[in-house]
Amino acid sequence: MHDLMLTLAIWTIPVLLAITLHEVAHGWAALAFGDRTAQMLGRLSLNPLKHIDPIGTVAVPLSLLLMSWLMGSQPFLFGWAKPVPVSMQNLSHPKGDMAWVAIAGPASNFVQAIGWALLFYVQMGSATEWLHSMAIAGISINLILIALNLLPIPPLDGSRVLTALLPNQLGWQYNRLEPYGLLILIGLMVMGWLTPLIMPLFTLFKGLVLGIVGLS
Repeated sequence: MHDLMLTLAIWTIPVLLAITLHEVAHGWAALAFGDRTAQMLGRLSLNPLKHIDPIGTVAVPLSLLLMSWLMGSQPFLFGWAKPVPVSMQNLSHPKGDMAWVAIAGPASNFVQAIGWALLFYVQMGSATEWLHSMAIAGISINLILIALNLLPIPPLDGSRVLTALLPNQLGWQYNRLEPYGLLILIGLMVMGWLTPLIMPLFTLFKGLVLGIVGLS
């Protein structure tokens, strides 16, 4: 139980930061393109309580953490926050602007991964094992969120980018999958297909992050 509590203490801050800044980035991007919906609803706040989803932010990560602890394996965590509302009709160029709003979320995770990697780099050999482990967790959760959100499964961010590239009619048909997106993700995870799907993107962005910081 001590190991479980230690793992929880290490991962809590990186997870909350990763999902909070991801959602706030969507809101700021929407504001930049003309939509003030998130701002008016108070969703540009850095307060995690504004963005916590009971299932995606609490239940799913805790369940995955508990499963990894029981199985004695390395934690594989992912989760989500309450989506920041975006009113496409307020955007200057709804279809194209929505793609940029979507990209802002993974972009924030990329910046955070670099930040955690820098922390890891500057404290090597001098910091506590707890801070060392938190930096690794910060890199990992942000890379996972990048890879996961870039999957072209509605309503993930990758689907918004793909929608911008599709003809309007085809894009509309494609986005009819959105109500089933979470079920698709859960199904992929249960069947063991989710990790192989996101691993190429995870590895790509891991290489970019470590290369920028100067780590091998």
